[in-house]
Formats: sequence, C-alpha cells, structure tokens
Amino acid sequence: MTLVVLYITTAVVFLALDYVGLTYLIRPTFEKDIGHLLLENFRIGPALIFYAFYAGVLLWFVSWPAITEDKSLLWVLGNAALIGALGYGTYEFTSLAVMKDWTWTMVATDFTWGICLTATAATAGVWITRAVAV
Repeated sequence: MTLVVLYITTAVVFLALDYVGLTYLIRPTFEKDIGHLLLENFRIGPALIFYAFYAGVLLWFVSWPAITEDKSLLWVLGNAALIGALGYGTYEFTSLAVMKDWTWTMVATDFTWGICLTATAATAGVWITRAVAV
C-alpha cells in the first residue's frame, strides 16, 4: 500500500506543478521561438505515457529507496534533482544540438524547471507518504 500512496502522491504533485509550469513558464518561453511548431492542444496519450514512466523511474531510483532505507528528505531532493537534470537535460541539449530554432533561453528555462519540478515532486511524495502511510 505504501508504494501505491508514494506513486500517486508523487504523480499528482508532479502533474499539478507541471500544469502550472507548462502554462505560465514553458509555453510562453517556447512560443517566442518555435510557436509555429506548437500544437493548440497537447496530445494526451504521449503525455500520459511520459508522466507514468517518469514517475515510475523516479520511484525506482529515488523515492522507494528513501522509504525503505529511511533516507533523508535532503537525499531525496538531491537525487531527484539529478534525475531531473538527466531527463530534461537529455531532451533540451539534444534539441539544441539538432534543431535550428532551439535557443539557449529555452534550454535554460526547461532544464531548470525540470530539475526543480522533479526534486519537488519526489520530495513531496516521500514526505506525504511518510506522513500518511508509513
């Protein structure tokens, strides 16, 4: 049951924060340089696949070990930030390397957002789970 609570809380925090971030930070930044490439409405299927997989990876490498091995929230924050840097950095730096209209502003904004988002969601998920399920 603890694992289910951990997954759900982490995913809900991640989704809620990312909705705000995508709406007010990422989309406006990307519209400046690649607005003509952006969809009016996002595709829900690929988004759900990403979120489900990303939350699972975050639990596997960070959140579940924090619960089972009693790691500190600072440990969770730092390790989740590394997962965020890896995930968002792969996307952003690869895009910068191969896309002609990609900009350093887009990279800096999304890379920083991904690190903060991942670290916050994982830390909140572990904290909430410890409070209600452990």
